[in-house]
Amino acid sequence: MHEAEVLVTGAGLSGVAAAIALRRAGFDGVVVLEKSARLGGTWRDNTYPGCGCDVPSVLYEYSFAPHSWSRCFAAQPEILAYLETTAAAHGADKAIRYGTEVLGGRWDPDAHRWTLRTTSGTWKARAVVVATGPWHRPRYPDVPGLDGFPGPVFHSARWDHSTDLTGRHIAVVGTGASTVQFLPEIQPRAARVDVFQSTADWVLPKPDYTLSPGAHRFLKRHPAAHRALRGLHHWTQEAVGVPLRHPWMLPPLEAVTRRHLRTSVPDPALRRALTPRHRLGGRRLIASDTYYPALTRSNVHLYPTRVTEVQGSDVIGADGTRTRADLIVLATGFHIGDLPLAHRLHGADGATLTQTWSQGRRAYLGTSVSGYPNLFLLLGPNLLTGHTAVPTVLEAQLRFITTALTHLRADGHTAMDVRAEAEATHHTALHAALQTTVYNTRRLLQLLLQPPWCEHVLLALVHAQARQAPARVRPQRLQLVIVGRGCVRMMGLTRFS
Repeated sequence: MHEAEVLVTGAGLSGVAAAIALRRAGFDGVVVLEKSARLGGTWRDNTYPGCGCDVPSVLYEYSFAPHSWSRCFAAQPEILAYLETTAAAHGADKAIRYGTEVLGGRWDPDAHRWTLRTTSGTWKARAVVVATGPWHRPRYPDVPGLDGFPGPVFHSARWDHSTDLTGRHIAVVGTGASTVQFLPEIQPRAARVDVFQSTADWVLPKPDYTLSPGAHRFLKRHPAAHRALRGLHHWTQEAVGVPLRHPWMLPPLEAVTRRHLRTSVPDPALRRALTPRHRLGGRRLIASDTYYPALTRSNVHLYPTRVTEVQGSDVIGADGTRTRADLIVLATGFHIGDLPLAHRLHGADGATLTQTWSQGRRAYLGTSVSGYPNLFLLLGPNLLTGHTAVPTVLEAQLRFITTALTHLRADGHTAMDVRAEAEATHHTALHAALQTTVYNTRRLLQLLLQPPWCEHVLLALVHAQARQAPARVRPQRLQLVIVGRGCVRMMGLTRFS
């Protein structure tokens, strides 16, 4: 039996941040359980050609660990190295137990402790921070005949670097954020690339640039300049989110993306196939200056249809398109709406999170779920956004978590839970806020009001408030009341205007 004050599950971007934040808040008994042999999470797993950050690098760093990035949009190796060096610099690496997968967890209402079963034994802890992240499990399409394809088939998140792409006929299934990055990298090596696109996305220009040695020296000598650059990029990204709240403001931004398409793709037929049929913001925002040019190359062919079947070496589209390939790359995304541990964590009444969420995922401030004392979710329901960086939300959540746990420990209590009515009020406010956003358009409303989309999209209207609310948490605002043997319930309400 192992014991810890706080257990963190996962050692990716979220888990490393949690370990550091908890240690900085005075919680020395923090242990991070990581099933792999290396930290990094999605930045460890995703190694496809061209993999990198799709928001400015200065926004993808922790605010307490500024970094001198090589370019505006850093590549995967630099981000992974940053996570490793930051974890080591703050001692978080020593808290990680590698090769330890969580098999199950249960809240003990008598002992007021969480018990987690892992591949390395049983752990007990006062609190658990779930940091497994939404970009963890690749989504594989259910395509008849795919298993019988004679050549290599792999997901972009599990890129097979042992496969030589030179002279290959490659079929790419999906045109999301990953394809936008790897297509320009593989196109020069392949004999032919056939790209199957089920839905066209809005692609914004990407103002990437390399930082010169002089710029590095200047930013290192003048921390205020680094903060100013970070602030500039932050508010630029936030400004992109404003039209998502007020769709009448979208036309100028849509005009920019249309001009980007028009100047990058001279062929009218290809432009029509690449023109989205939904409003900008209805799907994840993508930025690239190399994707459109790659699609215009003579060895690249775009098929605006989904793949419905594979027959031998032939990949068949819904419109009857048939193309022969000797390699298939699945760029079909992740199970974003599924928390990896939801079916393994049992709350106070014995139900799992999956069962509790059978009618839809919800959590107060995307962090606390009623009936699961001392359990905190990082990047939980309604805390994803396509227009700004994840660390911004993570740090706000961690200020909420450390404040709550500090108050719990200082007053001698053993557990806290969020009131069901506070959670319900928060959830109702989120859905009410949806009505005036871009998501309330005819083509998107039906999709977004159904799980899992309605639970993992963070509405532009409430993004800033959801980010700031945890940071404003103070003990006197938690409105704590004793409800049992040292157990308290936390109630907080947010106002949306």
